[in-house]
Amino acid sequence: MGLDVSMAVCYALPVLVSLLVVRFAYVKYCSGHPHLKLPASAAGMRCLIVLGSGGHTAEMVNVVSTLQKDRYTPRYYVAALTDNMSLQKARVYELSLVQREVDKEKAIENAQFVQIYRSREVGQSYFTSIATTLLATLHTMWIIIRIRPQVILCNGPGTCIPLCVSSFVLKVLGLGWSSIFYIESIARVKKLSLSGLMLYKLRIADQFFVQWPQLQKKYPRACYAGRLM
Repeated sequence: MGLDVSMAVCYALPVLVSLLVVRFAYVKYCSGHPHLKLPASAAGMRCLIVLGSGGHTAEMVNVVSTLQKDRYTPRYYVAALTDNMSLQKARVYELSLVQREVDKEKAIENAQFVQIYRSREVGQSYFTSIATTLLATLHTMWIIIRIRPQVILCNGPGTCIPLCVSSFVLKVLGLGWSSIFYIESIARVKKLSLSGLMLYKLRIADQFFVQWPQLQKKYPRACYAGRLM
């Protein structure tokens, strides 16, 4: 009996690995062609928006303000546990979308606010950040499974790395599909941020935008979006 099980495992393992390799190649191909997976209808798409401290949130709110709100709904704003200001700014923005008092409850229904473990605090050593990044990745994987976003928008905070990695892993495993759009911060003039460089090198983002033409020349797979601020 034990021998039969061992033989079955020996036969099944190469098949499983082959399927994962094929699936990985398929996901990588589709990652460069987001239109293949985004629905063409005007129906609402669950949109996960990654916020970060400092100017990241201001930039992201500016990007969100250009979206068709009825198409990208519900919107899930995500920030680190230690970053309360970013979610507050997002709440203020969502409430500003409506003028009448009776509409405010509907606005809150269309937007939800989530906090996750931070992968790396400012000034934290890279060695200790390994453990915190793993913890953040496990937490964000659960968030991605629960929300199942169809679109992920991010612009550079370290919080986006575990979210994007979790989304990519779940795509390979066939447990969900999120199209990732990365917009590099306007503060990055000559080189990419660490988050941007990781997503660019790993080719996890479906589309990668920069706001300076010299960055596009240096990183040819990026798209020049012009100034978004």
